[in-house]
Amino acid sequence: MTPEFSLVCLDILLAIVIVAFGSVIQGSVGFGLGPFAVPLLFLINPLFVPGPLILAALLLTLLMFFRERADVDFKGLKWAIVGRIVGTLIGAFVLTIISGSQMVVLLAGLVILAVIINASGLKVKAVSWTIFSAGTLSGFMAIVAAIGGAPMALIYQDEAGPKIRSTLSAIFVIGIILALISLVVIGKFGLTEFFASLWMMPGIVIGFLISSRTKKYLDRGYIRTAVLTVSALAAVILVIRYFYL
Repeated sequence: MTPEFSLVCLDILLAIVIVAFGSVIQGSVGFGLGPFAVPLLFLINPLFVPGPLILAALLLTLLMFFRERADVDFKGLKWAIVGRIVGTLIGAFVLTIISGSQMVVLLAGLVILAVIINASGLKVKAVSWTIFSAGTLSGFMAIVAAIGGAPMALIYQDEAGPKIRSTLSAIFVIGIILALISLVVIGKFGLTEFFASLWMMPGIVIGFLISSRTKKYLDRGYIRTAVLTVSALAAVILVIRYFYL
């Protein structure tokens, strides 16, 4: 067994663990996989984001949607989808013009933005224009950094748990499909990214199964604070490594 192969195995194992933990969080409270996993996965191997994690997240959101589809807010769904389309197109364009080094800073910045949004305590009324705006920002953040949940979670933060999880999952399913199509079109998602995503799928399934039990107990209290803290620290590490290593 070569050292290179051992390193790849370690990368995969760490990715599975990170994705599993992130899936428990998102499966329990409706969001959190992206902000938690993106900076950590990028530190392990940049190949894991954004495309592979986006595809892996599609499996999680489908499982969540079918588990709690009876509570979906279909009225707000249409405006969120329109916004996701606009944001996805903008994000796809940005990906075609930035360099690899710029991507590091952009990823870190978007993770920190997601943390700020969810830690802000802002109260945003769920009306058509706010849902559309959140959908647009969500679409942009999703295709660029695989962290599109924060803006939508802000809109639905005061709703009951099942409504948050089901509605966000419905939005994410459609948004993720749009993001993946866009990544393929601009040449940012191919067989290499596809197979990288497959390695993370066991973590998705494990995390989802655990969340079926933890969703009754986990809220956006202590675990939310922990997720935001870890996400912010990982984003800061990304920036430090970019400028000083």
